[in-house]
Amino acid sequence: MAAWQAVRDQEYIFGQFLWTGIDYLGESGRWPSRGFYSGLLDFAGFIKPRGYFRKALWSDTPTAYLGTYPLSGRAGATDVWSALEAEEGKRKNEAPSMDAWPIWNYQEGQQIRVVCYTNSAHARLELNGQLVGQEKTYDDRSGIIFWDIPYAAGRLEVVGLDQDHKEIVRHAIQSSQRPAAIQSTRVGDPKVHHDGVIQIALQIVDEQGIPVVLSEDEITCDIVGNGKLLGMEAGNNADMGDYTDNKQRVYHGKMIVYIQASGKSGDQIDVRFTAPWLKSARVQYTIN
Repeated sequence: MAAWQAVRDQEYIFGQFLWTGIDYLGESGRWPSRGFYSGLLDFAGFIKPRGYFRKALWSDTPTAYLGTYPLSGRAGATDVWSALEAEEGKRKNEAPSMDAWPIWNYQEGQQIRVVCYTNSAHARLELNGQLVGQEKTYDDRSGIIFWDIPYAAGRLEVVGLDQDHKEIVRHAIQSSQRPAAIQSTRVGDPKVHHDGVIQIALQIVDEQGIPVVLSEDEITCDIVGNGKLLGMEAGNNADMGDYTDNKQRVYHGKMIVYIQASGKSGDQIDVRFTAPWLKSARVQYTIN
């Protein structure tokens, strides 16, 4: 935070170097870490909590993000570098973590630290529309506003306020039920060209369509037509699964799948995703 403040406050400093922008394999530290895990994006290209933390520091657009972790332990990171950061945080009177995932499923009454990464001047915390965290002013020492509250199920929402205490942004996370279905979303260009790469994002949801952040369901990918599976990546640094097969567990309920088109114009590619006890997903493409 001090390094960023030097950039922000000193006109003669034009930028800050970060290592690294995106997680990568290698430089893994201790097992079972398989890569360097301090990036703002994970192996799958999904934004990590620390990516949202940086977004709040950099963005001029009102922004807010909620993450949580039990007070009995800190937000987890499995590489040696983030572990060292966590230890440093402990020495600084349990400084709030920038690695807090958007989870709102705990035991009733369990004490939970709720952190907010925001560029709002003030923020308050609501649970099911009721105030559970008093309005607090942005902390320029840590860049994080936080509350310690007992867990209760429902919709947890932060309300960001400007200097005049007027609402400018909201962000919510929701308690989920059991995993019920696989949702699929096409990523990038909807057109598929010969030898082009298709990207499909998967999300596990409950019966109400709420993301199940705690899901670790194993997904099987089957392709019918002129397409080849290149890989399935969920972003879990501790996952030692086989990159070359067609099965992979989601991480925090998400995954991205890469498929290469190999046919001619007009050929069809039918991609199916299945998992035990979950409603399957299907995506169809036509090669241009």
